[in-house]
Amino acid sequence: MLTGYLAPEGLEKYLEAELTGVKDKIGRLYIVEGPVQRAFFAQNIWHDVQLLEFSSISDGAKQLKSLGKLWAFYPHNFIRRGQLIGEKLPYFSPKLSPFPTKLPKSTLGSWTMIDEHRIYAAASGSSPMAHGEIHFQETKVPPSRAYLKLWEALTLVEVVPKEGEICLEVGSSPGSWTWALQQLGCKVISVDRAPLAEGIASLEGVTFLKKDAFSLEPQDLPQVDWIFSDVICYPEKLLEWVQKWQIAFPKANFVCTLKFQGDGGYDAALEFAKIPGSKIFHLFHNKHELTWALINHFEEKE
Repeated sequence: MLTGYLAPEGLEKYLEAELTGVKDKIGRLYIVEGPVQRAFFAQNIWHDVQLLEFSSISDGAKQLKSLGKLWAFYPHNFIRRGQLIGEKLPYFSPKLSPFPTKLPKSTLGSWTMIDEHRIYAAASGSSPMAHGEIHFQETKVPPSRAYLKLWEALTLVEVVPKEGEICLEVGSSPGSWTWALQQLGCKVISVDRAPLAEGIASLEGVTFLKKDAFSLEPQDLPQVDWIFSDVICYPEKLLEWVQKWQIAFPKANFVCTLKFQGDGGYDAALEFAKIPGSKIFHLFHNKHELTWALINHFEEKE
């Protein structure tokens, strides 16, 4: 059995350090012997990778069609030849997504050229988006593009805060996450030692507290439904803070960025992963960081 792991661009060494049994490497794609391994820095994991040998462009396309319907081509080797094969497959073109949006339910396969007559292909993967990338219809209203991380995290956990829910956000300056939550109709308690960008603190439903997040105590606040953190700190310190707030608000949902210094700190990510119900992602919009989420309550199903 072979499994493929696609690294985020520029973060190949972090994914490679997580993997054992690497058999082949094509650009950012690692082909590994055995079943799926836990790999925080994988942007997409290719399940049950097949090695296809083909005699012509038509034959290559025919073999891919026999495995699945929709395919995303990862270009690295023999790119033009791969494009010619892709032209014979059902047309697939990723589109800019609005927010909120739902993840596609259709299965999307991934493939790449090894050489002129061989392909690695997986009919399904960990992400329904091509190469694990989600591209949103962006806006220039918030003060930074950090809101895209929040949008992506909420899309992946498939739960969005509802109108009227109370959200605590720490490390909120300059205010892009606060803006995004306020746009959903939430009541936002926004906390940072630095001020919010002009106009964010005055938005309806936003309460800004100018203080250190780690000096904040749960008893200082009303019952909260969501807790968000994009604060810059060591993951170990954030873990201690999260554990305290979990005890105080056991039904709250969490979305937090784990920010690493240098090449260390990943033991803390393993500790976050041990929290029951946890999910850890490397978002397409993350840099040298991971996103941890814990969803304790869900929207009612229609």
